[in-house]
Amino acid sequence: MTMRPFRGHGIALALLLPRLLLLLSLEPQLSLGGDGVCELSVRRQGVIYNYSLASPTSKYPHGVLSEDGFYKVVVNDTSLWFQLCDQMIFNHDPPRCFGCQDCGGPLHCGTACSALVASNVGGYPVCTTIGRSSDLYIALIDQKYPLKGVLVKSSSFGTQDNCSLSVSIFCDSNEVQVPNSLNITGKCDYAVALRHPSGCAKVIYVNGRGWGLFGTVIMIILCFLVGYILIGTVYRFFFQGIHGAEAIPNLDFWLSLPHRAKNMLGNFARRLSGYSRDNRGSYAPVN
Repeated sequence: MTMRPFRGHGIALALLLPRLLLLLSLEPQLSLGGDGVCELSVRRQGVIYNYSLASPTSKYPHGVLSEDGFYKVVVNDTSLWFQLCDQMIFNHDPPRCFGCQDCGGPLHCGTACSALVASNVGGYPVCTTIGRSSDLYIALIDQKYPLKGVLVKSSSFGTQDNCSLSVSIFCDSNEVQVPNSLNITGKCDYAVALRHPSGCAKVIYVNGRGWGLFGTVIMIILCFLVGYILIGTVYRFFFQGIHGAEAIPNLDFWLSLPHRAKNMLGNFARRLSGYSRDNRGSYAPVN
């Protein structure tokens, strides 16, 4: 049985393993949901802020989308239904109002748009489509503070009125707070706000705040040492029949490292103390 072929492969693997570990540690892994819908990437001074509102998480499998298929806000005689990043779905409590022809019709009212508002006109609820998932605009809430959250605006251009809905999604990594108020500007421009973990950005540092040269060198050295110990241990265990702690290559050297470090620190401390005594002696008073 010859060991030379394995030894050559082992050396090659030992050289490749640190590089693979380094690449895995430096390359950011980012999971983005959907087909680019409700996604925003902004760069500010060497920092990239990535928002992906529809990406599933362990706690929120639909991202910022309502699990009921819609959000609902009722203020006085005005009712607002909307969904983020998609059309609305009603398994219960569907809108019942007049004028729903451009959002699903009377039998499927609310299912062909992303935002619908009903107001009391002459004692009857009358619907107006104010947003469609095909017409979305996403921007930062505050350009100076990108971590604050994002603004999602949807519009609907009808024959009579051009309406819109603006939803401010503030970053809150702890809980979800659904909107409970409604602001109206102009004739049919509505705005609501909510707090959600999906409104928090994933931050990637591309300059200045990453590993740096020193951190990269340290990581390369650590990866090389780990690869050397791992491959050497496997080789000695399976091919040289060495078991137990003795299978670790150069075990005596690794065990002596704490003692050597202690001696080095002791010598350094003694040199410092000797240097301080010499300085005090040079300024001693002379009788």
